[in-house]
Amino acid sequence: MVNMKNNDDDFETEITNEDGNDIELPELEDIEERTEDKIKKLRQKLSECEEEKKAILDESQRTKADFLNARKRLEDERARDRIRYRKQHVEELLPLCDSFQMAMSNKEAWEKADPAWRVGIEGIHSQLLNILNSYGVKAVSPEGEVFSPHQHEAIGTEDVEDEALHDKIVSVVQKGYEMTTGDTTETIRPARVTTGIKIK
Repeated sequence: MVNMKNNDDDFETEITNEDGNDIELPELEDIEERTEDKIKKLRQKLSECEEEKKAILDESQRTKADFLNARKRLEDERARDRIRYRKQHVEELLPLCDSFQMAMSNKEAWEKADPAWRVGIEGIHSQLLNILNSYGVKAVSPEGEVFSPHQHEAIGTEDVEDEALHDKIVSVVQKGYEMTTGDTTETIRPARVTTGIKIK
């Protein structure tokens, strides 16, 4: 209950409870102090929340980066696996290419074979070459080129009189094969060759 007394010079406010007893009002300084304490605690809590938010955000970004890196590594590994399996498959097909080459290189015997049979064999050979071509594989027959141990396998030498044929490939015993993937060309099997040696 609030009682107001109005004397000529003073204006007083009295607060009493239901029993009529006076209630002591807190001092303004006490109110300000409690308010400042609450504000301080709220600011501290806000600071803690911001720190926690920052930590969670940092952890989230690290986790995302780790995930993206792991996914990229997995994709790279899968791409390497595909190339490795393709190369392995091509290596398994190369003996077939050699067999076709040997069968078709004997012109005399090839011409004597039944024409219908020859057409069928040539069709199968063409299908095989199309498969290799789809893998980026091409045959290498380096006759006349300078011998390179990185690309060719020397299995013998031949005497030559011409100085220009010295250290050059004189004949190709077995074709080599290269596979191109993207911008990279790799020798799958080196050509087996004979090289020329100048007779002194």
